[in-house]
Amino acid sequence: MAKGMREIKRSIKSKQNTKQITKAMEMVAAAKLRKSQEAALAARPYTDKMKEVVSSIASGAGGSKHPMLQSRPIKRTAYLVITSDRGLAGGYNANILRKVLLTINENHKSADEYAVFVIGRKGRDFFKRRNITIVEEVTGVSDTPKFSDIKEIAAKAVQGFEAGTFDELYLAYNEFFNAITQVPTLKRLLPLGQIQASADKSEYEYEPSSEEVLNVLLPKYAETLVFSAVLEGKASEFGARMTAMGNATKNATKMIADLTLTYNRARQAAITQEIAEIVGGANAQQ
Repeated sequence: MAKGMREIKRSIKSKQNTKQITKAMEMVAAAKLRKSQEAALAARPYTDKMKEVVSSIASGAGGSKHPMLQSRPIKRTAYLVITSDRGLAGGYNANILRKVLLTINENHKSADEYAVFVIGRKGRDFFKRRNITIVEEVTGVSDTPKFSDIKEIAAKAVQGFEAGTFDELYLAYNEFFNAITQVPTLKRLLPLGQIQASADKSEYEYEPSSEEVLNVLLPKYAETLVFSAVLEGKASEFGARMTAMGNATKNATKMIADLTLTYNRARQAAITQEIAEIVGGANAQQ
């Protein structure tokens, strides 16, 4: 019985240590979530303004004929998948990776029909384990991402479409709604399609010409959308991690309570047994 009680006490201590770790990770994730959420919100006005300018140019004469706005027969599809470098974030990585893999298996018969770009160590390892070739990868993105962190992979993905290496590009990431809700999203990034003209009827003059400005601006706009998705992904990651660690802390608390009850019952039974043995020994001596 004493041996069993020692094991229970050791298990309680282990669960208490785990609880301290998960509680600390929950608090760290909550702090980082606030910063990531602020960064994602701060990036939206820039993206919206760029879309307004692009819409204005594209709605002009000849703008809508730009190759990045035109659909073409789909022979090869590219996927730019955004994941995290670390785990312990609930279903954050698993949900988006499962969605991408299911889409690949449903829409493509051979590896020649698709290409994969990956941001995040978890995504890279996932595709490598399944022998899926990765065209370009980026790992070690900081918790406060900068555009320079993903500029190279975003540019290569956009250039691949422009060069005709693939005919459409999808962006796979977790869209952030709140700390509890992150939705795995697969969104077509290229071709951009016919961008709706802005309600703002302001007229702009471009130098040297609207077509040349559009040639420079459209790739930058696509890269900005990738960066915006990375910011959304970071906010989603910390929201998922905060929720996962909060649930882990609650589970640890419940397990500690159950083990403590079991320990107290075992201790009570041991004391009762000792009293019974003492009483029995005393009666035997009479």
